[in-house]
Amino acid sequence: MRTKRTREEDFRSSGLGGNALSLPTQEMCHALVLDAQQRQSLVAVRSLGSRYLRVAAAETIGDAPTFSSKWCHRKAVLQAEEGMDSYFKCLLQILSVTSAKVLITSSDATIDLIRRHRQQLELITHIALAKEAALSIAVNKQQTLEVARKLGILIPKGVQVASLGDIDLALREVGLPAVVKPVEAWTGNEQQGEKFLARLVTTAHEAKAVIEDMTRFGGTVLFQQFLEGRREAISFLYAGGHMYARFAQWAKRTDPPLGGTSVLRQSISIPPDIGDQAERLVREIDLEGYSEVEFRRDHAGMPYLMEINPRLSASVEVAVRCGVDFPYLLYQWACGDPIDEVKGYRVGKWMRYLMGDFVSALSALRHQGRPGVASPAKVLFDFCTTFFVPMWYDYVDCRDLRPIWPATASAVHYLFQRATGHNPEE
Repeated sequence: MRTKRTREEDFRSSGLGGNALSLPTQEMCHALVLDAQQRQSLVAVRSLGSRYLRVAAAETIGDAPTFSSKWCHRKAVLQAEEGMDSYFKCLLQILSVTSAKVLITSSDATIDLIRRHRQQLELITHIALAKEAALSIAVNKQQTLEVARKLGILIPKGVQVASLGDIDLALREVGLPAVVKPVEAWTGNEQQGEKFLARLVTTAHEAKAVIEDMTRFGGTVLFQQFLEGRREAISFLYAGGHMYARFAQWAKRTDPPLGGTSVLRQSISIPPDIGDQAERLVREIDLEGYSEVEFRRDHAGMPYLMEINPRLSASVEVAVRCGVDFPYLLYQWACGDPIDEVKGYRVGKWMRYLMGDFVSALSALRHQGRPGVASPAKVLFDFCTTFFVPMWYDYVDCRDLRPIWPATASAVHYLFQRATGHNPEE
């Protein structure tokens, strides 16, 4: 007999014409947050739920930390693969049950899916994403960099590569080491797809292998110069020609170490150089809603634009803790409600994603000798001494402790897979 979560009913859907289980009685929710496994999704549910809004969450696995939040009003475990059309069929069923006023997504795969079906979705809900004209530029690194170049913003030296035949030109133009990244993070079609992260390559053989892997679904990649300076990002809530909120942070450590998800970051005052550049870029594209503009500095401190993230980023919780509640501002904007204007925030505050920081340290120890990787002694010293620095931790909220346990269980499972020779990222 079921006794737990009496007010947070589970509902499962099958999207491929299989045996779809019956859904519970319709009950309106203010927002549906997808990608419940993501850290930013938990932040969004906590932000909206703590303001007495009813929030539903959805994911393709049943143990997502967001589902355990006391502010998750309802949860949906989708029997479908992320980014595929079967997922969309499930999504329509969930929206019919929840009548969610706003749809919030946190992953590149679901953004791609929503873009393919946007016209149909907009008939039944408000999508918390920029208009298609701006979004199509923001998700495409090549188009973003081209806009930046016209604005006089520094961009890394790079070459677009569509096949192995373009490698020799890329090597001559950029040299090694270099960074290979997909033009669009999610690459695929209606049947299959994959999210690719930036990869550091140090040899021609390695470059060929990485490019072959990233272009197997027909996408293109950027072959860019390697920059190992400080990584800084500016986040905005922009709408109707007005900037309602700004926030800046720098990432001391990331997973992977080259520049993936930030696992140790600090709020900072907005640097005058990149603050101005990022705002001009967002205004030029007319990228409404939430966005994060990322820069990397070179050895001389000059900033180079990396990319724009047009959805809630994994690092957004540090902004919320410092006084810029981007998920709620995003909800206000998507609803068409008046948007709160945020004039300032706390600076110098640290936040750490402990599991990601641990994995980042392991990766750094395993890839000794590669560009941008510190010595083993420094890696271990930095990791251990961070425990003595006052900071917040992802998942840990004294008002909502339950998500800690599924997050911890997922971390243990991940580490066990790695220890037994099964790489979860492959």
